[in-house]
Amino acid sequence: MATSALAREQLFALRETIARIENAEGPGLVPRKQRWQWDAPQPPAQPSRSSQPPGGDPAADGEADGLDAVFAGGLPDRGLVEIRNPQTRGMGAASGFSLALAAMRQEQAGAGATLWISQALALSEAGTPYAPGLLKHGLDPARFLLARPRTVPDALWMAEAALGVSAFSAVILEIRGNPECFGLTESRRLQLRARANGTLLLLLRQAGEEEASSARCRLRVDPAPAAERPLPDGSTLEDSIGNPAFLVTPEKSKLADPLGILLEWNPDDRRFRRLEPRPAAPRAERRAQDPLPLVSLSSRRPGGTGALGAVVAFEGTP
Repeated sequence: MATSALAREQLFALRETIARIENAEGPGLVPRKQRWQWDAPQPPAQPSRSSQPPGGDPAADGEADGLDAVFAGGLPDRGLVEIRNPQTRGMGAASGFSLALAAMRQEQAGAGATLWISQALALSEAGTPYAPGLLKHGLDPARFLLARPRTVPDALWMAEAALGVSAFSAVILEIRGNPECFGLTESRRLQLRARANGTLLLLLRQAGEEEASSARCRLRVDPAPAAERPLPDGSTLEDSIGNPAFLVTPEKSKLADPLGILLEWNPDDRRFRRLEPRPAAPRAERRAQDPLPLVSLSSRRPGGTGALGAVVAFEGTP
């Protein structure tokens, strides 16, 4: 009994030590009311909607703070955050979400550049960032740098070196799949270095599966249908395409939601807004709205396959 009690006490002390190093939740270390609060300075409390004048900005009263449903306390200012997508065809959404977080961090820091480190294989599969597109997405291309290492070890070395440079407000590390050379030990080293230097490191895992890591949280990002474009009078333009939308599913977080959270990114205000899922229109209603056939009708063509004939389509031998 004494040996068992001593082993439990040692295990408890080790858990507290690891939690203190990683600034994570540990038994007896973090009060219940303060669990999973980021060490970033909390923004001042916004006034209630009742105190806002009529016609005020909805972003000022917290209506556009959609990240509160993903990050407890808002976007962190340091540490490792993993963003993954299970399929390469959906990497546009994961990349757009990562760039939106980098734009928010850039605005939060007031200065600094964003460094995108992409493994050569990942860059060839998902494409290269486009400067005019970055500008429309809310990120300053003049403060955006792209590095293209050939191997995963080179990308890890470059990311670790970049975390020690104060000129970067955010570093994005894009890796394809789950390489053997990048495991729990490597992610722990990056997490500790990012925290120590006060830099936000976004691990963008392309076509990757869930695996153990030291990331503060892991998010799965999938593409989502955009809402209609808003008009100045508060209405929306029918059958239009609005701002980019993402389906964010926290996988490693106290705010885990198996159904995911719909977020809309506003590149002008650099803020996220939570969207409500729209019910799908009934099949009969969709047909009534668009009565045209999906495929054009044939004209002056045979209605089916003709019968086989007795004439061979090549000349006979003499």
